[in-house]
Amino acid sequence: MKTQVVIIGGGPSGLLLSQLLATRGIDSIVLERKTKDYVLGRIRAGVLEQGLVRLLEEAGCADRLHAEGYVHDGTLISYGDEMFRIDFTEHTGTPVIVYGQTEVTRDLYAAREAGDGKIEFEVEDVVIHDADTEAPFVTYTREGEPRRIDCDFVAGCDGFHGVSRQSIPRDVRREYEKVYPFGWLGILSETPPVNHELIYANSERGFALCSMRNATLSRYYIQCSLSDKPEDWTDDAFWQELKRRIPADQAETLVTGPSIEKSIAPLRSFVTEPMRWGRLFLCGDAAHIVPPTGAKGLNTAASDVHYLYTGLRDYYETGATDGIDSYSEKALKRVWKTERFSWWFSSMMHRYPDQSAFDIKMQLADLEFLRSNKAAQKAMAENYVGLPY
Repeated sequence: MKTQVVIIGGGPSGLLLSQLLATRGIDSIVLERKTKDYVLGRIRAGVLEQGLVRLLEEAGCADRLHAEGYVHDGTLISYGDEMFRIDFTEHTGTPVIVYGQTEVTRDLYAAREAGDGKIEFEVEDVVIHDADTEAPFVTYTREGEPRRIDCDFVAGCDGFHGVSRQSIPRDVRREYEKVYPFGWLGILSETPPVNHELIYANSERGFALCSMRNATLSRYYIQCSLSDKPEDWTDDAFWQELKRRIPADQAETLVTGPSIEKSIAPLRSFVTEPMRWGRLFLCGDAAHIVPPTGAKGLNTAASDVHYLYTGLRDYYETGATDGIDSYSEKALKRVWKTERFSWWFSSMMHRYPDQSAFDIKMQLADLEFLRSNKAAQKAMAENYVGLPY
C-alpha cells in the first residue's frame, strides 16, 4: 500500500489529523492497535478549548458538539468552605465547552467513515522504517498477515506507550519528567452535577474535582494514594470522602448514586524533545503528558495537530517546508507553557506527603492572592481557556 501520511494511533488526535488532511485532499491511513469499541470505551476529560473547537469546525465535526455541549463561562475554586469564581468571559471574552472526549472521538470516527477514511484496527508489530530518509515506510501485522505502507510522512499519535517516540534514537531525544506522589480516583455516575460549573477543591484531606459530562452524567475525582486500587473504595466511601473535601453547602446538595465506572489515574508531567525526527512527527501523549488538573491533555494534543496539519497542508499545496521544519519548535513552545500551567495548578490544589506547615501556608496564600487579584485571575483564565496557537 501507499499513502501520503501514515497516522499511528486511532484516538482523537490521530483521527482529527486524518480528517483535517482529508478536507484538503491529502490521503492518510490510520493504524490503531485496539478495536474501535475499545477506543470509544476510554473515559477521559471533557473540557474543550476554543482552539480545539475551531479545529473540529474546520474538520466538519462540530455540529453535535454545538448542539449538546455545555458552554462554561467560568470555574469555581474552593479551599475549606471558602469558594470563589474565575470568570473566563470577563477576563478573556472566551468560554470553554464541556463535551466528553469520547463524544469527540465518536464524531471523528463518524466523519472518517462517512468520507471512506482508511482506518486499520487491531494492528500489531508496528515498525517505522527509514524515518530519517525521504522514503519512510511502516510495517505491521493484521490478522496474522504482514503488511507494508510506503508514505511521505509518519505522524505518531499513539500515546506514551506507543512505538513512535521509541523510534527516535535515544541519542537524539531528551526526556523531561516529573512524577507526582499521588493519583486521582475518579468515578462516573448517572447523577446531576453538584454545580453547573466545575469545582476545583483544595482541602486538608486532599484535592477533589466536581466535573460533568451532561445534565445527568457526572464525573468526580478525589486525590488518593498511589498504592490505592479502585476496589479499595466502595461507592459510599468515595461519596463520603468527596463531601468532606468540598464546601459544606455544595456537599449538602450533592446527589449520589451507583458508579458506572471507577478508576485511578497517576499524575505525571512528561515532555520529549524534539517532536520531529526526519519525516516522523510526534503528536499528543506520544510527546508529552500533563497532569489532568486543568484538562490540558487533549487540548495540547489538538495544538500539535494544528501545527502539523498546517505544515503538511502548506507542503502539499505550495511545496513550502517552513511549517514542517518549524513544527517541533512551535509545538514545544506551547507545550512547555501548558506544562507550566498544569504544574502550577496542581501544586496549588493538592496536598503533598512531604508538605510542611510553611508549604501549606504558602499554598493558601497563593489561593488568597488568586481570589483577590484580578491580574492573577486574568492570567489563570487565559491559560485555562487556551493559549493561542
